[in-house]
Amino acid sequence: MLMKDYFHKAQCFYGKEDFRAVLRVAFTDGTSAVVFFRLAKVFQRIGLGIVGWFLLELNKFFNGCVIGRGVEFGPGFVLMHPIGVVINGGVRGGKNIVIESGVVIGAARNGLPVRVPVLGNDVFIGAGAKVLGGITIGNNVKIGANAVVIHDVPDGATVVGIPAKVVGS
Repeated sequence: MLMKDYFHKAQCFYGKEDFRAVLRVAFTDGTSAVVFFRLAKVFQRIGLGIVGWFLLELNKFFNGCVIGRGVEFGPGFVLMHPIGVVINGGVRGGKNIVIESGVVIGAARNGLPVRVPVLGNDVFIGAGAKVLGGITIGNNVKIGANAVVIHDVPDGATVVGIPAKVVGS
């Protein structure tokens, strides 16, 4: 899955997925954060969760991002700039999720139990955006910078503002 992450990041950065573009993204900001995350998931799956936990702690230290142990993303997960990114451990997402810096994807306590967002496929989340609570983000969605998303977002929508509102589809 890591190579699919690299290829998707190359497509995002350079508009192509050739060897040179993939090699370039291997050394860009955010790539090591995704590597730590993917390796942590491998160790969790083979029963070495403590190693996975340690890798996520290293991710906090070296990349300035917090990704919970239970997070699940499909192939094509890209952190453009990991500084300030916080993702709650219950978050689930599809393939081709692109996240900019300062994004929070977290829980909200609208009563009990605490609920977290579910993200579809092909989602872009702009810098500083907050996606909060037990909401569903559809497929092919763009969330603008600094938006605060607290309601479901339909497929194909672009949302901006506080609270976020659909401005295009």
